[in-house]
Formats: sequence, C-alpha cells, structure tokens
Amino acid sequence: MQTLNDLRLAVLIDADNIPFHNVTGMLEEIAKYGTPTFKRIYGDWTQPTIAGWKKVLLENAITPVQQYSYTKGKNSTDSAMIIDAMDILYSGRVDGFCIVSSDSDFTRLATRLREAGMKVIGIGERKTPSPFIVACDKFIYLEIINAPSAQREPVPVKEKKGKPNKTHVASQESEQQIQIRKAKRLVATSISDLADENGWAYLGDVGNLILKKQPDFDPRNFGFAKLTPLIRSFDFEIDERETGQNNIRHIYIRNRK
Repeated sequence: MQTLNDLRLAVLIDADNIPFHNVTGMLEEIAKYGTPTFKRIYGDWTQPTIAGWKKVLLENAITPVQQYSYTKGKNSTDSAMIIDAMDILYSGRVDGFCIVSSDSDFTRLATRLREAGMKVIGIGERKTPSPFIVACDKFIYLEIINAPSAQREPVPVKEKKGKPNKTHVASQESEQQIQIRKAKRLVATSISDLADENGWAYLGDVGNLILKKQPDFDPRNFGFAKLTPLIRSFDFEIDERETGQNNIRHIYIRNRK
C-alpha cells in the first residue's frame, strides 16, 4: 500500500504570486508529503519583478518556464501552468500535484485534478482566497513554513511616538481568540462525528477528518509543531492506550461531558 510519503508529486510554482525568499523551506515542506518528480516555475523572466527567483532556481533544481506577458494586466502564466498540469496528469507519471500560488484562478485546476484521483496540495500566502484553499486536499501557508514556534502572542505595533498601539494589540488578541475558539469547535465536532459508543475517537482519524473539513488547518497556526500538543492545550479528555509494541501508544480523545 502506498503511503503519503511515497507520492510522486509535480510541483508547479507561480512566480508572479509567490515570494522567493523561502524556497528551501518550501521544498522541505513538500518533501514531507512525497517526492517532487517535476519542479517547474512559471513567469515572464524578462520582467524585473521576478528577478529574485533566478539565483535560487539552480540551487534547488527548479526548471524555469518562460511565458511572455502578451497583454499588460493579464497573467499569462496561469494558462501555461494549467496546460502543463494537464499534460503531466495524462502522462500518468505522478500521484499528486503541489500548486504553489496565492491566485484563486487555479481553483478549477485543483478541482479537476482531484476529480482525476490526484492528491492536491496547495501552498500560498494568507491572502489566498478561500475557493482555492478548499479546492485542495491540504493547504499550507507560506508564513508558517520554517516557523515551528509560530507567534501565539500578538506583536505590538508601535505608533509614531514609539509606544505600543494598545488598540491594535487588543484587536490582534481578539482575532487570535476567535481563531482558537473556531479550532476548538472544529475539533469537538470532528470528535462527535467519529466517536464510539463511549464518546472516544482515535486522534489520527480526527486529524484526517479535520483536514477534509478545513484544508488549511495546521497546528503551526496556533504555535504548535504537531496536532497532539495542540489538542492537549484544549479542554478535551485524553486517553493514551498501549498497543503492545515498544513505546507505541494510540491516543484517543473525547469531549468533556
């Protein structure tokens, strides 16, 4: 049986919509989900706006694909990526795709690839529109890659006089609290969906269901490297059960009554 890490992935990068400064971290993140057999990046390389990519391409064995901007204001790289994606799909040489872009124009592509049985992983900035995010099996924010200790505490924004803007800090705290409440509710409903007659659900199954419901869910958004520490920070009952194998335990969780 093929595991997630055995997947052959086609990595397609939209240079017009993705910053180049963390390419190594991005590729290391992709390696967690499979082996990149295609690594292509699309853009108009005559334009100075994407010149920063040129140095990192050789270092990471990424193949640049030239696509001229025939009309000002039109993003012609989208069409080139979509055409190549379909060619790769029908070649039968990959098991999944990693689309690196913050552009919602790839929503239909992600949907079509999933219809063909492909695993689709999206990577983009937090500004990525929701339709593209939910069209992927898994979506990862660039901002949390290579940031295992994601900021849970709001960073004070200074006013012109150099003093912290308390109103802005308070609004950041409020937004974080809202996101934490949403995460707790998502976990709680997922537990209820999978619970046995005693209310217990296997944590691995809960994690898989959460990703199906919300592809951009990631413990690193809340300052935790893995799902288990995040769950422990919430108010759920936890039961670690022996498996009979050395140092291997299965974790079950349930909502408190």
